[in-house]
Amino acid sequence: MIWYPTVPGLDDWLGLYRRVARANGGEPDAGRRLHAWARQAGFTDVTLSTSSWLYTSPEEREWWSGLWAERTVASAYADRAVASGHATAADLERIAAAWRTWGAHPDAWFLAPHGEILCRA
Repeated sequence: MIWYPTVPGLDDWLGLYRRVARANGGEPDAGRRLHAWARQAGFTDVTLSTSSWLYTSPEEREWWSGLWAERTVASAYADRAVASGHATAADLERIAAAWRTWGAHPDAWFLAPHGEILCRA
């Protein structure tokens, strides 16, 4: 995921997001590995593609930044981040504030690319 402008706290969010996801047994960067996993599983006919989410309009920025600001402080994700020792409540508040700052910036945009595969047996 990439965004503009760089806002102190959002890099911390991305690191925390990855740590919490991995602690939960997930792989937050799975899209970039899908083709390798498919090959390792024995597929030889694999078609790769991508799609993306882009949040740039004032309404999209308000929604995306609000969603993450709220999720950062009041969700199962937030509870896991604190309980697992990956963040403190103060860390989460700081990251939520960074989301709100980013969302209020008139030039802000956020891109989430997605790796995709189609496997045929």
